[in-house]
Amino acid sequence: MTEYIVRRLIQSVIVVIGVTIIVFIILHLLPGGPARALLGPQATPQQVYTFELENGYTKPFFVQYVDFLKALLSGNLGFSYHYNQTVASLLTQALPKSVLLVGLSYVVALIIAIPLGILQALRRNKPVDYVVTGVSFVGYSMPVFWLGMLLIIGLSVNLHWFPPEGPQGATIGSVLESPRALVLPVATLAIINIAVFSRFMRSSALENLVQDYIRTARGKGLPTRRVVFVHLLRNSLTPVITLLGLSLPWAISGALITESVFNYQGMGLLFWTAATTHDYPVLLGFTVVVAVATVLGSLLADVVYATADPRVRYR
Repeated sequence: MTEYIVRRLIQSVIVVIGVTIIVFIILHLLPGGPARALLGPQATPQQVYTFELENGYTKPFFVQYVDFLKALLSGNLGFSYHYNQTVASLLTQALPKSVLLVGLSYVVALIIAIPLGILQALRRNKPVDYVVTGVSFVGYSMPVFWLGMLLIIGLSVNLHWFPPEGPQGATIGSVLESPRALVLPVATLAIINIAVFSRFMRSSALENLVQDYIRTARGKGLPTRRVVFVHLLRNSLTPVITLLGLSLPWAISGALITESVFNYQGMGLLFWTAATTHDYPVLLGFTVVVAVATVLGSLLADVVYATADPRVRYR
């Protein structure tokens, strides 16, 4: 296992470097550039050139990337032109709030999706299975921004149950002081996650229901509750564990849209603003954080998978 983890960490470093190269190239191919975005369309060519010279944009592409890597290894993610502060400080403020949003949505989704998937497997091809399957397909195919707007119109504008925007606090403590404002953003992400996780849980439970150990447990006369929650549940969870690690990029992309819809001051809204203002350092810093979180999430899922299922061995 140790050799496997070391090998995966080396692969993760290569993946992160590859991601930064691709994003670095794409950002430099965008029209306009940060100088025009910051100085405005009325800026003279001399002003644009001075800005690019001071920030190193006149250097060859390869030299710019090497400078970026050197700064990254020293913990310097750059300086935001738009916010007039370091990228590291911006990410430090925004990242905990995004982690809270995504984490709460995952917890809610798992609490609902796991029993729902087990129920569907036990009631296969029954009315409850068909109803839940149909609702899951609708939730899975629903665009995140559209679902968020429907929740705002239905539960905020019409019924006045919840605020139409997320908490506006600058810290986790201030965000948690407005729990009602968290309901709609969390529900937007959780509903789609429930649709995905319940489908995987149903398929895994159906596969395990026909295994010999289930028939043996039933043959011993064990209560149905014990068969389901002790034997079936643990073995059916392994695909969901893998899905949790692999779904992290999708969750972050969904959080980006959700935070924009609900004006939630997290990583997603920060990235959205940086993209509209051509704030290259923030975009690169966000990409690095997401790439690292993705590869670590995938590695963690593999380790937990092996822990949950003793039959799995990595060589």
